[in-house]
Amino acid sequence: MGVIAWIVVGLIAGWMAHVILGGRGGIFGNIAVGLVGAIVGGFLFEKLRLEVMPDFWGNLITATIGAIVFLLIWRAIQRA
Repeated sequence: MGVIAWIVVGLIAGWMAHVILGGRGGIFGNIAVGLVGAIVGGFLFEKLRLEVMPDFWGNLITATIGAIVFLLIWRAIQRA
């Protein structure tokens, strides 16, 4: 996937995580959360030996799950 495709996946994944968990965030925040989520999701899926289709939808699922995990951890750290 190219850089533009990763930004699009990051934007959508960050927005989906934002919708699922609630909270505030703008377009740049959603992109950042989505891109970090893609890294976190890729790491988690690799460690858990989970495989998804290596296409747009598989990357979106991985990034969204990673973004949700990232936001949950981030919020837990902020409350501590």
